Amino acid sequence: MVLYNNLLKSILGMPRVAKRAILISVDFILLIGALWLAFSLRLDNWFWPRGGVDNPIVLLVLFAPLLAFPIFAHFGLYRAIIRYLGMRAVWSIVKAVLVYSALWGVVVFLSGVQGVPRSIVLINAMVALLTTGGSRMFARWLLRKIEDSARKKLGGARAGGGASHQSRVVIFGAGAAGRQLAVGLGQSNECILLAFVDDSVDLHGRDLMGVPIMPPEKLPEFSVNHRVDDILLAMPSITRKKRSEIIEHLRPLNLRIRTLPGLIAMAQGKADYSNLHDLDINDLLAREPAQPDEAMLKEQVTDKIIMVTGAGGSIGSELCRQILQRKPKVLLLFELSEFSLYTLHTELLDTLHYLSIEQRNKLAAGLVPTILPLLGSVVDENRVSDIIQTWKPDIIYHAAAIKHVPIVEHNIAECIKTNVLGTLVMAKVALESQVKRFILISTDKAVNPTNAMGASKRCCELILQALALENNPPFEPEWDEKPSSQVSNTTLFAIVRFGNVLGSSGSVVPYFRQQIAQGGPITLTHQDIIRYFMTINEAAQLVMQTGAMTGGSSEDVIDHRVTGGASEAEVYVLDMGEPVKIYDLARRMIELSGFRVKDDASPDGDIAIDVIGLRPGEKLYEELLIGNDPKVTRHPRIMKANEKSLPWSELQPMIETLRIAALNGDVMMILHMLKLLVPEYQIEDTVVDWVYREQISQVENIDPTTSQHEN
Repeated sequence: MVLYNNLLKSILGMPRVAKRAILISVDFILLIGALWLAFSLRLDNWFWPRGGVDNPIVLLVLFAPLLAFPIFAHFGLYRAIIRYLGMRAVWSIVKAVLVYSALWGVVVFLSGVQGVPRSIVLINAMVALLTTGGSRMFARWLLRKIEDSARKKLGGARAGGGASHQSRVVIFGAGAAGRQLAVGLGQSNECILLAFVDDSVDLHGRDLMGVPIMPPEKLPEFSVNHRVDDILLAMPSITRKKRSEIIEHLRPLNLRIRTLPGLIAMAQGKADYSNLHDLDINDLLAREPAQPDEAMLKEQVTDKIIMVTGAGGSIGSELCRQILQRKPKVLLLFELSEFSLYTLHTELLDTLHYLSIEQRNKLAAGLVPTILPLLGSVVDENRVSDIIQTWKPDIIYHAAAIKHVPIVEHNIAECIKTNVLGTLVMAKVALESQVKRFILISTDKAVNPTNAMGASKRCCELILQALALENNPPFEPEWDEKPSSQVSNTTLFAIVRFGNVLGSSGSVVPYFRQQIAQGGPITLTHQDIIRYFMTINEAAQLVMQTGAMTGGSSEDVIDHRVTGGASEAEVYVLDMGEPVKIYDLARRMIELSGFRVKDDASPDGDIAIDVIGLRPGEKLYEELLIGNDPKVTRHPRIMKANEKSLPWSELQPMIETLRIAALNGDVMMILHMLKLLVPEYQIEDTVVDWVYREQISQVENIDPTTSQHEN
């Protein structure tokens, strides 16, 4: 085995030039030998030309390799990697040999050399094909044999506790994706392919690329007997429901399950071990993703000027990606974080770089989107107004917000400034600039909120609902940085409310995955906590869909009111499917990572789940509707809520008081005003704002009699 390993390393470690030199040298010998054998077979006697190089036949034989080399190079015979030769390479060998033989025959007959039978050309072609092609197939077999032997040895060393690490894997799916993945695995020393698994009865008992195919029922026993480490899912085109069923079937095996990124990765030739990724909750959602109305989206987005606030955030960035696919005229990225803005802008420019040739040719015609990174805060009215007045966007998607519940509870005033006042500034400028559509990204935490973040987002909803019903809402000059203009309200306001987005910042999925990678434990706030989940691209597409539906038809727009001609702000609620119990999610992620849950029933498990208690402002379950009887829309996953609102005349004074309290950092007044604005807001008994607690602590240290200040 040591000799095999050394031989393999010596051969594979050679420079590419040295490998080609060896291959050319072998071809030189084989091509001359093929002609000698062709003459011998034709003449029915061993052919020994006399006269040495003075014999013209000898010169023709020596000339043959010189003629063949450029032809072989043209057909790629010296570019191919011998270990991974496939049918395309074999076909290239056939074509190269036939062309070479035909041209050599032409040279022979044009030279007028006597003593060369015509049939020699055909015989030489057959013999040359056998020698050149056969030598390469033999080398391929030998190199793979050495490689396989080395892998088996490494696998045994690993099983015996050696230092070498090579995963023993099974591919689930023996279709085209599975075969391509197997080829990719053959180019890697990271794993050993033990078997294929497929539910097709016709394939059971057969071999694919020398590897057996077995039914799923035999996998549990096989995984134990052969010490399987990973199961690789190679089924990029199956439905999400089917994928979920397969994963649930595999979960009790306590094996790490990895999967291909999808059909796009297959098309790009990325079906190899390095491009596999661990499963996440996206793969466990049984329902199929919502399909947007592409015709409607393109009508609203294509060749339009679109602005996205909070563009660098999770939702904002995905919105930008989805919008860019529909080819807007201008995409305005508005973001406070310089790093997030730079990262997103670079990514989107890279996307534009890979436009098709046809699209690139349209650059001169201005049909390739313009992407503009704009740094600024939604609270800065002057900056917001300058941008909107300059580009006059058709649609604004307002995703800028401070959303992490514990962070907000500890920094309440900053949340109010960004979420509430920022939304007010954006809506005001949009209204005054006659932006056609303004879409607010809200959250299920706005329904019966138990935290300041949810209450602040409900305030944002109330602002849009109130402004939408006013033809020309008055804005008090005390808070205006610029005086209000008298402009008729033509802006269509809409609110989109949904639950947790998978993969977003603060999501439990990446947090749990990090804890699993560290060996646990997974920390969970409550064993009974549940959440609604939606994939990030699905959420972004549905947000765009609601934007397109706003004002789109009589089915989706409430008739203009007599209050001044404005229309009601539409509150859309996305169908999130069935809620997920977070404790069950944690268990799935542990088991699908190849570990066992450590609990009372399995004290020798690998990773424990620790319940640490609810965080400030956190609730056990989320709701999507405030009222009842939501209306259906043209989209099966989008509902329209029927909810109460406040008139602007009543809402505006309270918002002004809230604004002053936020600017002054008056936490108790902020909480008081939030309760007035959102009566269903359930305020925590203890205020955990860091600045407020430190101020109270300092006061109490000076004068203990003030300890009741909080009350």
